[in-house]
Amino acid sequence: MKTITFIGNGNMALSIAKGLKANYQIQVVGRSFEKLDKFEDKLGVKIQKALLDDFDMNDKTILLCVKPANVEEISTRLKGKARVIFSVLAGTTLAKIRQNLNPLAVVRTMPNLAASVNKSMTTLTGDEEFKEEALELLGTIGTTRWLQSEKEIDIATALAGSGPAYLALIAEALADGAVQQGLKRDDAMAIMRGLFSGFGDLIQDIHPAILKDGVMSPGGTTAAGYGALEDAKVRSACMNAVKEAYKKTKEL
Repeated sequence: MKTITFIGNGNMALSIAKGLKANYQIQVVGRSFEKLDKFEDKLGVKIQKALLDDFDMNDKTILLCVKPANVEEISTRLKGKARVIFSVLAGTTLAKIRQNLNPLAVVRTMPNLAASVNKSMTTLTGDEEFKEEALELLGTIGTTRWLQSEKEIDIATALAGSGPAYLALIAEALADGAVQQGLKRDDAMAIMRGLFSGFGDLIQDIHPAILKDGVMSPGGTTAAGYGALEDAKVRSACMNAVKEAYKKTKEL
């Protein structure tokens, strides 16, 4: 079984590790054994543990999952030359990773939290010679899409990387709306979850506009609700969410 070394033990690392644990031996490098023990407990399988200071990356396959602001700091504490670094750091360029960590190769990836249930939408770009390995590795946690530039992956980060938070807001708001009108909370949550589950399958093969037209009958309930969303400029707000997230990615 191949070994994947995670540098960083936060939520994203845990989500990806949950998706990979069935097919890979997991090694995690962190700042303390206490945090690594908690990571292992949450993951539910035994992991190899190592501390950040003086960890030797030589010839290892690395999944870099630290905070973007910490790249320079961890570079002073690690040693060795990784065979490849797969970075999940938003807004952190290939050049910055090469400059600070000096791997033989680097690929930027942007999974999302659905990696923990093998449903991530992961975008990638970087050294072409590791394209197939990257697609195979990240393909174990969901769907992958190789992009041709760092600008494109920064935009994709604003869409798929941040997207679960946008959809969570919409899901919560829809359930709250049903409760406001008199539906019990448990019923509202169960119906909302069923809605999202079914919609996830439908949207794979049907264009959103066609899907919308198919459910909106003239003068009906959907048309009334849809009109309220347009009046509130929900479409514009969603587009601006991607715009602002992309802007922040560039600032990082």
